[in-house]
Amino acid sequence: MAISRDPLDELVVPDETEAKEVALETDGDVLVGGRSTVEFGVRGRNVLAGEGVQFGGDIEAEGDCRLDMWCEVADNVLVGQDAYIGERVHVGGEMKVAGDLDIGDDVEIEEGFEANGWIVIRNPMPTIVFLFVYLKHLLLIGEEDAAQQLIAELTDEDEPDAEPLVIPRNASVGDDAWRVSTPATIGDACRLHGNVRAETIDVGADCNIFGSLRGRGDVTVGEETRIHGDVTTRDGDVVIEAEARVLGDVSCADLELGPGAEVDGTIRADGEITMGTTERDIE
Repeated sequence: MAISRDPLDELVVPDETEAKEVALETDGDVLVGGRSTVEFGVRGRNVLAGEGVQFGGDIEAEGDCRLDMWCEVADNVLVGQDAYIGERVHVGGEMKVAGDLDIGDDVEIEEGFEANGWIVIRNPMPTIVFLFVYLKHLLLIGEEDAAQQLIAELTDEDEPDAEPLVIPRNASVGDDAWRVSTPATIGDACRLHGNVRAETIDVGADCNIFGSLRGRGDVTVGEETRIHGDVTTRDGDVVIEAEARVLGDVSCADLELGPGAEVDGTIRADGEITMGTTERDIE
C-alpha cells in the first residue's frame, strides 16, 4: 500500500469488496478510525480498530486483531493469529484466538474466551491511537519511507496482496447508508448496499451500488457500473463513464456522459453537458 498521507483521511473500499447481509468481506486488512460505527460484521486479513468503534456483527480476522479501548462488538471475535484487546472493550459473544492474547482491564466477553498461545492480562493499547498519531507525524515531516515501513510492520506484510478497507474516523457504515465527512473511493467490482454520503465520491468499474451517491464535490461513476439510485452533488461535477447506468436522477454543475452511459431519471445540470464528443451549454 502506497502511503502519502494519513490513511484515515478517506473512505477506501478496495476492489471486489462485498457487503453481504451480515458482514463486510474483503481480501485485505480492515482499518477503522476511532468513534466510528460499523453496523455490519467485518471479515478480512488483519482487523484494526481505534478507540470507541462499534461493530454490529462478528469480527473474523485471518491474521491479527487489534481493538482499542471502549470498542463494542455485538457478536463473536475470531482471530487466526494474535489479538490485542484494549481496556473496557465489550464483546457480546465469544472470543477465539489461534495465537497469543493480550487483554486489558475491565474487558467483558459475555460467552468467554480461549487462546492457543499466551494469555497476558494488561493494557496493551493505547497502541492504535499512538500508531496513527505517529504515522500522521511521519507523513507531515515527509518521512514516507518510514511511514511505509510502519504499515508493513503493523500488518506483518512487506507487500500486501490487497489494498486495505479503510473507514475514517467518526464514520457511520451500514445497510442504509455509508456516511463520512471525507472523500470516498470505491474500487472495481464492488457490491455495496446503502446510500453513500461523502465529500467527493469516486466509484470504480463494474460495481453495483444499491443506493444513491451524494457528494459535496465531484462524483465519478466508473465504466459498466450500476447505481440503483440518484447521483447528486452540491457544488461539483459528475462524470458517468462508458456503459455505466444511473437508475435515478442526476443533479450537478457540469455533467460528462461517456459512450453508452445511461441516466434513467431526470438530469439537472447548471453548467455544461458533454455527451461523447458533443457538448452543449444549458441556459
